[in-house]
Amino acid sequence: MENLIYALELMGIGMGTVFVVLILVIELGKLLILLVNKIAPEEAKPQAKSATPVAVMPNVAQAIAKAINTITEGKGKVEKIEKQ
Repeated sequence: MENLIYALELMGIGMGTVFVVLILVIELGKLLILLVNKIAPEEAKPQAKSATPVAVMPNVAQAIAKAINTITEGKGKVEKIEKQ
């Protein structure tokens, strides 16, 4: 019986230690994130230039339309083709 009590005490101490260490890791991680964001804030991304629309060759547009029609079994419809 004495060994069981000793084992439970040891388990409690071990689990408590793990819990404290995990809380420490979480809080220090949050602090690190705050410090990094204050010291080096994220740079704003440049706006994408509005490109002029690129004309798609008719045979390519027709092939895309046929592929969509085949895949969707006639339920799909190509409304706009844009190059990204």
